[in-house]
Amino acid sequence: MAVRFRSIVAALSLVVAPGAVVMGTATDAFAVTKISHSTATSMFREVGITWSSSGNCSDRNKPTCTSFEQLNLATAQGAQTLKRASGCALNITGGTETGHASGTYSHWNGYKLDFSKGTCVGNYIKNSFTYIGVRGDGAPQWRSASGNVYADEGNHWDVTYYNCGGC
Repeated sequence: MAVRFRSIVAALSLVVAPGAVVMGTATDAFAVTKISHSTATSMFREVGITWSSSGNCSDRNKPTCTSFEQLNLATAQGAQTLKRASGCALNITGGTETGHASGTYSHWNGYKLDFSKGTCVGNYIKNSFTYIGVRGDGAPQWRSASGNVYADEGNHWDVTYYNCGGC
């Protein structure tokens, strides 16, 4: 039965996001769907989200690149939700590339994206979400109704997507 369930889950992930891979097994409580860089960029283009890197590259193993390889599907969907809800220009400056802080809900593990600062997105976050205080590093944070956390790191927004933000 478990093999059949995994086959069904894998088939459904291909319907949801072509090129997606289901990580984990049927017994994993928090299995996530990982997507490729190509799938993520297609999803971002679909809603008008741009991305950039200081190294003009997308190699996951180079800290000056902006990569979406192994991004969680829910993270990409969360960015789409932010774009649609805010109507603001969004530019991603950090994805799953090496060089960010480690941890379970990290960039490397596909849970975080960095966005360029802008008046529109800043006002949207501060006026639409709940201020929850400062992080250990001093970054002020806001939590959306769905539980995603937006941290103002000074020169960019560091966003942790636990889910797709109501997609």
